[in-house]
Amino acid sequence: MSLAEKRPDSGFRLSKLIYDSQYRGYTIQFLFLCALALLIGWLVDNAYMNLAKLGITPNFSFLTNRAGYDISFKLIHYTNDSTHGRAALVGLINTLFVSFLGCIAATVLGVVVGVLRLSKNWVIARLMTIYVEVVRNVPLLLWLLVIFAVFTEATPAPRDFRGANPSAHMWLWNSMAVTNRYVALPAPEFFRSLGNIDLVVFKVSLDLLALVAVVVLGGLADRALRNHAARVQEATGRRPTTWWATVLLYFGPPIALLAILGFHFDYPKMTGFNFTGGMLAPNSLFALWFGLTIYTAVYIAEIVRAGILAVSKGQTEAAYALGLRPGRTMRLVVLPQALRVIVPPMISQFLNLTKNSTLAAAVSYPDLGATLGGVTLNQTGRALESILLMMVTYLIISLLISIAMNLFNRRVRLKER
Repeated sequence: MSLAEKRPDSGFRLSKLIYDSQYRGYTIQFLFLCALALLIGWLVDNAYMNLAKLGITPNFSFLTNRAGYDISFKLIHYTNDSTHGRAALVGLINTLFVSFLGCIAATVLGVVVGVLRLSKNWVIARLMTIYVEVVRNVPLLLWLLVIFAVFTEATPAPRDFRGANPSAHMWLWNSMAVTNRYVALPAPEFFRSLGNIDLVVFKVSLDLLALVAVVVLGGLADRALRNHAARVQEATGRRPTTWWATVLLYFGPPIALLAILGFHFDYPKMTGFNFTGGMLAPNSLFALWFGLTIYTAVYIAEIVRAGILAVSKGQTEAAYALGLRPGRTMRLVVLPQALRVIVPPMISQFLNLTKNSTLAAAVSYPDLGATLGGVTLNQTGRALESILLMMVTYLIISLLISIAMNLFNRRVRLKER
């Protein structure tokens, strides 16, 4: 019996780009990319020529012009004398801020609801089912309007908190007040602040950087401590107690740093007919945050429920056989394995929440769409440039979220050997 010998490679020839299946695929892809580039180039050139005929030459110099309008909520310094570019940056930071808060809160709420939907308690499981079915079958825009109406209509006015016998009272030992215009919250302050670094675009607090550095160093020290405990366990069979050291590493240095910097809260106070001091967060922020949270959480809950059901029942039975309680079994055995199923669709929900934040205009929250795509667009008439900048910005945000979550997914996925 003779074996077929491998045909010797005669080298590359141009004819292989057509007749050789190994190279034909590359040829087709190259031609497709060339055709796509030509189509995009033709569309851009055609749009530019048509705009030029109308006397509209695309440029982005309007970003350096004076904005001339105020923004109700801002996390960086801004006045009406600032530029349109600065106003767009304020809107972008507001968008990132509410999206970050929404992703965190929706994840926590979604995991809790998803686990409780599988509860053996009939009442709790049915209540969670009702929550999921009611919320996801009503459009998000309506939820935003309802929540905003509750904040503005069912809460007292600031003037109701004044006087010897006010009709409304502050919460949490007179530290916060919910009004129909804003929520007055305590603001963190430092007696011995380290100051700020001026990066022109915005200022970075050295106090915050120092606190983050201390927390990161504490985490690295705790990781080294746990690695040492693991080596001791491998060598002796007994793992040393380290929980108290972990608590000290995570909480001791930050508390000491805050004490050195003179950390304290500036509480809001009623002055005249309004609150002064503290931090006055508009109701639009909380309405948008709560709306995005409760709406996205129902989809995350279904993802979590599907991930838990995807884990073999044998894993749970084995954990029960070892004497683990249901709560510890869920936390230590089921959820870590379910993450491999949960994380990929969770990425889509984070992206949806970020893009759904564009509905902020419904509750008057000054996000990127309200600043760059709203007032700036109307004042300057640069619709094409403003919309293009918004599209590119949201594309970059979405890609960054996808990259971060894909890296996390790579860490928790099953590794074949």
